Amino acid sequence: MTVQVQDWLKGSFPAIVTPMRENGELDFPTFDSLIDWHVEKGSSGLVVAGTTGESPTLNAEEHCEVIARCVRQVNQRIPVIAGTGSNSTAEALFFTREAKKLGVDACLLVTPYYNNPSQEGLYRHFSMIEDAVDIPQILYNVPGRTVCDMSNETVLRLAELPNIVGIKDATGDLLRGQTLLANCSDDFVVLSGDDETSRELMAFGARGAISVTANVVPDRMSEICESMLTKNFDRAAELDKSISALHKELFVEANPVPAKWALGRMGKIKFGIRLPLVSLSKRCHFQLEKAMRDSGISLED
Repeated sequence: MTVQVQDWLKGSFPAIVTPMRENGELDFPTFDSLIDWHVEKGSSGLVVAGTTGESPTLNAEEHCEVIARCVRQVNQRIPVIAGTGSNSTAEALFFTREAKKLGVDACLLVTPYYNNPSQEGLYRHFSMIEDAVDIPQILYNVPGRTVCDMSNETVLRLAELPNIVGIKDATGDLLRGQTLLANCSDDFVVLSGDDETSRELMAFGARGAISVTANVVPDRMSEICESMLTKNFDRAAELDKSISALHKELFVEANPVPAKWALGRMGKIKFGIRLPLVSLSKRCHFQLEKAMRDSGISLED
């Protein structure tokens, strides 16, 4: 690796939402407060401008502005990972270069969605960006969202490149994750991107999670990851059970709709979200509220 990340690329990394006002404008004062809350609650780092941060509806200027704001507010207290992936290699390259200039610690690059390249196309896409930008880069495979599945074989090819330091595995396939972990080198970091199976994947050797659930319970997700890393498996299982309903209900509609609604009910953000996403359907309010209350989360009236 050109930059050593093993010491910090572990634990719980909330894929932080991008707060917005009800008219869809970015709400940076609330963003600053949310960042401070995550730092105070023990998050290992933050992932900004990812799918949960509504990157598909941020224009290029806003995308870079959100990253810059996060870096500035974090002020080196914890690492910042910027979402810079795209289904356009040129655009992903642009955002990765800009994120490096803005001072992030690493970049997270999703597989190219919609255009569904071959495995060779995926290799060339990621290897071109790896060669062009000297910054730690984390692959992101989430076939349920992108309809583009990167095979373990392609991941292992890419893992040989010096700037590609890890993967966010959001397949939810524990056998596949176990196989990847058994075949990758010790310095290639596997992080779970599926909250329901994060603890189990860590039992096989994953070093943490890039989490949606951590948006609303950052302290517990942090403690779960820390407990797994220190082999306190009983404590991790106990904590994970306490938020198991959240893992499920935070995906009752498309992410980040439930997460932003939950944070709104907690008084952390306003209920702003951008089209084509809309606020959580009323039919889902009760079940998500119940999961939050059952998890011990205080809600505003």
